[in-house]
Amino acid sequence: MAPMGIRLSPLGMAVFCLLGLGVLYHLYSGFLAGRFAFFMLGEPEAARGAAGAVDLRELLAVSVEAAARGGEEVRRVREGNVLNEKAKGKTREGAEEKLTSGDLLSNRRMFHLLRAAFPGVQINSEEHVDATDQETVSWDRSIPEDIKQKIQSKEVPAESVTVWIDPLDATQEYTEDLRQYVTTMVCVAVNGKPVIGVIHKPFSAYTAWAMVDGGSNIKARSSYNEKTPRIIVSRSHAGKVEQVARQTFGNKTVIIPAGGAGYKVLALLDVPEKNQEEADVYIHVTYIKKWDICAGNAVLRALGGHMTTLAGEEISYTGTDGNEGGLIASINMNHKALIEKLPNLEKTSHK
Repeated sequence: MAPMGIRLSPLGMAVFCLLGLGVLYHLYSGFLAGRFAFFMLGEPEAARGAAGAVDLRELLAVSVEAAARGGEEVRRVREGNVLNEKAKGKTREGAEEKLTSGDLLSNRRMFHLLRAAFPGVQINSEEHVDATDQETVSWDRSIPEDIKQKIQSKEVPAESVTVWIDPLDATQEYTEDLRQYVTTMVCVAVNGKPVIGVIHKPFSAYTAWAMVDGGSNIKARSSYNEKTPRIIVSRSHAGKVEQVARQTFGNKTVIIPAGGAGYKVLALLDVPEKNQEEADVYIHVTYIKKWDICAGNAVLRALGGHMTTLAGEEISYTGTDGNEGGLIASINMNHKALIEKLPNLEKTSHK
């Protein structure tokens, strides 16, 4: 019996209990649904970002997808001949930098796909992304079979990751319709070190990818010439490199002018394409942006190669977006010996 002679109505108690259950359901249904989704479908990416960790295997998979989707835009614009070409500024050497619809549309597609998949990760891209552009490019979270077979899951803190996007490498050559040089690239750096590299050739649909301490779908070539190497350089730098290189290695040294940093790195590797030139060393003698070289650096590191400044310093992919000291890249060669043989190029890089 209730105190003070008050009797509790069974109906009232039932209503009170139902109301209490409703409040509890409202408070905890979202949490329970989220936990259910985690067990049934895997934890949503936003929740992973909130947890502070990302899976590098998943980041590799979405990077491959992003490079391919960006490549579709690059190819579509070029084949439709609607480049809408314009100048976006000048390089330090005074050359005009080109911007096309291919750059912008590829950048938009790649950036939004990576941002939607990994919202907690810093993304640096060559082209500006409009803050008002809220396009959502979804990723179905599928991992290609070759990545599943070769790469193990590995989680790292989200705050340690920086993604570098080059939505269209070799824009100058793109405007000249020199399609073999054009690539789209994604690189993932962890604590400033490049660990994932993706280089995609839009006009042949060839994609090279590699992950440091993981695996790759590309290999180094079996033979290199260290005494009289074939040196691949930017088309505008051939004269600067040729004189020093031939003084060092002899007149039989071959200088290969080419466009695009991605293409030049692929020249050092075993690429199953007829229009891909082969080289032993890649040299760049002036300032270069990190989104141009990060993916190639990661691929070379994964295969045991090297990409450093001309002075032999490792390149950090944090902080500013530029690399001041030029670069020299090689694989299956004595990289330190190459640097020591070409000391005059390091001086050239600061001019």
